[in-house]
Amino acid sequence: MALAAMQFTYLYAISKINVAAAILLQYQAPVLIAGYALIFSRKRISSFTLAAIPVAIIGCYLMVGAYNLDILQLNGQGIISGLASAFAFALYSVKSEYGMRSYSPWTVVFYALLFASVIWNVMEPPLSAFTTAYSPVSWWWIFFIGVFGTIIPFGLYNEGVNLILSTRASITATLEPVMAAAISFLFLGEVMKPLQITGAGLVIASIMMLQMRKDPE
Repeated sequence: MALAAMQFTYLYAISKINVAAAILLQYQAPVLIAGYALIFSRKRISSFTLAAIPVAIIGCYLMVGAYNLDILQLNGQGIISGLASAFAFALYSVKSEYGMRSYSPWTVVFYALLFASVIWNVMEPPLSAFTTAYSPVSWWWIFFIGVFGTIIPFGLYNEGVNLILSTRASITATLEPVMAAAISFLFLGEVMKPLQITGAGLVIASIMMLQMRKDPE
């Protein structure tokens, strides 16, 4: 259910505000995960991990160019939906961590996607997507996004959660906009601005900070 909620709220946020703002809002999840670990799970988190959280968020802020956004002009529903996606992302991460105590990371992803598909087929007419006359090219891109943009990324994310726990994995996930920028540079010729390069450096620095000291088990 958390995965379905995360997908819906994130896409709805994008429909109301621009992608940069939606990404920035969703990547507030590490703060929520760390808060949950400290307050509810009573886990001890190293000072390096706590320091890496704001560094990663600031880096993400610069990386997506959020400094150009007029926050007061953003759609209120979009902001709320973006924050809801952060909450859903945090919930998914925490629940996945608990689930992987009994199941493999890919099994957890399988059940998460299964329940998400059930929810979507309740909200929409069952299997309605397969009754639409898409072109072969469109079906290829649907397949590509489903496998390489959903199943594999979430499976690898769960592998990360299984190895380094949800707090650290969610911080590492802020590397996503950095990788997107690198791919855009290589294939689209897009060049990052100085502040974006600074943001990328901060995200990478936050990930390096995580390697300095492990959180107590």
